[in-house]
Amino acid sequence: MALSSDTDFTLTPIATLAGCYPDKFGVPRQPGLAAHATATLNLLPPFNQPDCVRGLEAFSHLWLHFIFNQSPEKWSPLVRPPRLGGNARVGVFASRATHRPNRLGLSLVELIDVQIDQGVRLIIRGHDLVDGTPIVDIKPYLPWADSTTDARAGFAPAPPLERRVIFSARARRALADMNDSAQLEALVTEVLAQDPRPAYQHGKTGRIHGVRLNRQDIHFHAMHTPEGETVIEVVDIIDLP
Repeated sequence: MALSSDTDFTLTPIATLAGCYPDKFGVPRQPGLAAHATATLNLLPPFNQPDCVRGLEAFSHLWLHFIFNQSPEKWSPLVRPPRLGGNARVGVFASRATHRPNRLGLSLVELIDVQIDQGVRLIIRGHDLVDGTPIVDIKPYLPWADSTTDARAGFAPAPPLERRVIFSARARRALADMNDSAQLEALVTEVLAQDPRPAYQHGKTGRIHGVRLNRQDIHFHAMHTPEGETVIEVVDIIDLP
């Protein structure tokens, strides 16, 4: 990503991510919210040398610095965080919005495996990145330095509320015919529990939405139970070619 002034510099991707989120819609808004979301980081030449990751297997979690490559280059000083209902505005630097001046992102992920048999691949879990995301740096997470118990979290003081997810009989039948059905069910549940619908639709029910996970198209809608609870029902799960 080349910039223009004398004080600007170029970032070179060191890896690309191959993951379970083909599209932006449905990606959790923070890492760790979908613990079953797995991905592979494929390191690119000349960084795909075993020496570049020597000792990395001793760490359980990683910081990934990446580019929001599917976000527009245009940015605004004020943004509308979904956590505030998509209406209230805060400064771009007081948010984790994807529309940022340099489109840089930071994500904490769990490291599952380091593979160096053919090039270098890192298997990660709990990510929040779209398939194909360029990674520009990798750093080990240090709990004694990177975590603090007295931090304030502004307008997001606690994790988002999760909705209950249920599966229709049709979705259950489709799930039963698929490989790794338990893994897929867990991933679908974790993703849809975050209610990926736009904030302005959270009070509405009935409309069928679709989200792609891995090679499946997940159809779902929100519905009200007799007790007044809003739940997410998976209507169908369709294998994609």
